[in-house]
Amino acid sequence: MPPYDRPHLDISALAQPQAFKSPRSSPRGRAAERIRADHGQRLINEIRTAFDVADANVVRLAEDLPRIEAVQGTYLEIELDRDAGTPILERKTEGTRQGAVTFSDDGAARVALFIPDGSRDTLISIFEDYTFSDIPEGKSSPPKRTRVEPIEHSRNARLQTFWRDDPMMLPQDPQASIWWAAWCFRDLVDRVRDAAETLGLQIGNPDTFMTFPEATVVPIFGRRAAIELLLFATGGIAELRRASDNPSVFTHDFRDDMEVWVENLAERITWPGRDAHAVCLLDTGVNRAHPLIEPALAPNDLLAIQAAWGGDDHHPGSGHGTGMAGLALHGDLVAPLADAEPRELSHRLESVKILPPDGFPANDPHSYGPITLAAIALAEIQNPERQRTFCMAVTNESRSGAEASAWSAAIDQAAAGAEETDDEDTAPKRLVFLAAGNIPDNAVADEIRDFDAFPAEDPSQAWNALTIGGYTEKTAIAEAGYEGWGPFANPGEASPYSRNSVLWTRSASPAKPDLVMESGNRAVDPSGDEAVAGLDSLSLLTTSREVDRRPLDVFWATSAATAQAARMAAQVSSRFPNYWPETVRALLIHSAKWTRPMELEVNRRLTKQEKFECVRRFGYGVPNLERALASANNSLALVAQNTIQPFRKGDAGIRFGDSHVYPLPWPRETLEQLGNTRVRLKVTLSYFIEPNPSFATAIDPYRYQSFGLRFDLKRRHETTADFLRHVNKEFHEEGQRVPAREQDDGWLFGKQTISAGSLHVDIWEGEAVSLAARNYLCIYPITGWWRERPGLNRYKDTGRYALVMTIETPDNEIDLYTPIEQMVPTLVDIEIEP
Repeated sequence: MPPYDRPHLDISALAQPQAFKSPRSSPRGRAAERIRADHGQRLINEIRTAFDVADANVVRLAEDLPRIEAVQGTYLEIELDRDAGTPILERKTEGTRQGAVTFSDDGAARVALFIPDGSRDTLISIFEDYTFSDIPEGKSSPPKRTRVEPIEHSRNARLQTFWRDDPMMLPQDPQASIWWAAWCFRDLVDRVRDAAETLGLQIGNPDTFMTFPEATVVPIFGRRAAIELLLFATGGIAELRRASDNPSVFTHDFRDDMEVWVENLAERITWPGRDAHAVCLLDTGVNRAHPLIEPALAPNDLLAIQAAWGGDDHHPGSGHGTGMAGLALHGDLVAPLADAEPRELSHRLESVKILPPDGFPANDPHSYGPITLAAIALAEIQNPERQRTFCMAVTNESRSGAEASAWSAAIDQAAAGAEETDDEDTAPKRLVFLAAGNIPDNAVADEIRDFDAFPAEDPSQAWNALTIGGYTEKTAIAEAGYEGWGPFANPGEASPYSRNSVLWTRSASPAKPDLVMESGNRAVDPSGDEAVAGLDSLSLLTTSREVDRRPLDVFWATSAATAQAARMAAQVSSRFPNYWPETVRALLIHSAKWTRPMELEVNRRLTKQEKFECVRRFGYGVPNLERALASANNSLALVAQNTIQPFRKGDAGIRFGDSHVYPLPWPRETLEQLGNTRVRLKVTLSYFIEPNPSFATAIDPYRYQSFGLRFDLKRRHETTADFLRHVNKEFHEEGQRVPAREQDDGWLFGKQTISAGSLHVDIWEGEAVSLAARNYLCIYPITGWWRERPGLNRYKDTGRYALVMTIETPDNEIDLYTPIEQMVPTLVDIEIEP
């Protein structure tokens, strides 16, 4: 993964307004063919070097660990071609064992492969047969081709080769101690345990071991340096994770010491100032007496729609609002509690209770729109100068979000700063996070196995909000009594708690969820018949309202995902206080990537509509804070914030206003030198519409929006003049013939597929030399009620948008950033002429 340490590039000044008139009256290719002699000889050299290094390491291990019998074998890291999939590399006849499989950013698999000393010659002979043998008569390919050609590189394995958790969670200090989950080969567990004891490492109680058909997971506490010795001295560990990715470590193993862990973390935190950006929770209230909440939630920021309700968390058990607060501030608490590092919070909390406690009348189900608007106003009146992100995980369980409702429209209105109480000139735009809603608990697994049968709930359909669904990486079940049970979803798949919008009307409804975050997993019994929700080991850890009795508890489902997403938005907003909410929304989308299972599902689909259906299941993927905050040399973001005039009144009535044309700072020489190298361009266009739900929006979504925007990229063989003529009739000359337009290949979804909503995202992939010629982008308006309802006198209004364009190449050594950075200022004053 490249270092993301460069600032995003601002291209706002490149936009050139042009009067606008509407002109209307691939999956990845196959891997490159190998040059057999070169490829084979390189692999032979690499593996011989790796074995030499391994032999030297054996001598060092013998000196460091004289009481441990040296393992008779070597771990290699085998890197596969990115189009090779994940073939099984191990062979029982050769005694090789396949361990952890990780993926680089470009999708290439890296496999930990254990090679017994006695199989070294066998492996080298396989490479030599492929490289030097004649092609057998009647055959078209060399021997051993299927085993050798998928391999891109082989090298000595490192500890990172085995790390299957978030790379940011791997301790960098060799002396740092954490709980590790050692996934051991079942027949070598005793060897690993004996060696761990010899090294003085602490091993978890056998009751906490988890046994699967091919692996036993052993929790081990110790220094990174000691775990590294254990790993290469025994050859019995297939992969490593952070053992404390499992809340049961704290809820069960350390339940009597919760207060100590909580106080330790609270002392390590640098708490935010009173003027810091806030996550404003619209929920059941918060217990601010919690040590991990109190310094970031002032007493006068604990509000309620009705003062008589009080601001404290009234939710039974551990408290929904308090659980949301912990995740919105700290994320999953397992990692912060388990390490010893200082932590700094850049944002704080606000809470507005919108649900009544026991003893008060229930809210009218039809009043949640006004309630939400009142809650937003209450927070802003309390602290008018503070910037904030709103977070609400409350949904209407009896209504699908297939079409706009009063509640979702109220949220769209609030996000656009367009409610009647707002001053049109000073009204703030607001970033709102909503939950997609949860699939209900059901002990009968088959009743909830088809996630598509559970449409996302009202008000998740709000166009301007970011709706958050769930995925999960949590698959290890630690609870006693659940031996033999398995996870409902596999790692990287959609969470079995999360609803989606597959059943919504495609043309009228935006795709929801927009993003997914960790939501936890369900467990299923060995027969596959019974499902269980809420196991500690498959959930997240957060703060509990029961501070004195149980300060920590588990949390799961899309509420957990929504709180985490709001936290990330607050972190981005704190870093970039001048970014609009529309821009923060776009940056989170820009940073998101699909997990490997999600990407495989997208790639399996044949048509653009089928591919976009995957977005309705799991959005644009999992956002990444590092990518949202910064760019890398080979993966950079161009960011623009601009205001546009969608419509204006002329002699013939209300017509379209302006388009914006951007000359793109593509480094032509660099891209042409890259030639056929595949590059990827992701375009995210984000704006907030003012809703008008009184129209027939279920049939015609254009009647719901105040205006809409679209983008178009110059084709490779178009001249600049032809591009402008194709996208803007204003450039047509009378009697002039406009040439036919070439096919716009390379887009993952296509213009028509991404048309719904106020967030438009597509990904183009193609040759670098082709992108070099696609160097203009046009943003243009489409109709809305500001134009269609002239009597409302809104056609004079302006709208604003954020544009984020991400260009990336899989080669970490390629520097696109520097030439693009140098080119941006040269384009500012160049006028585009047809």
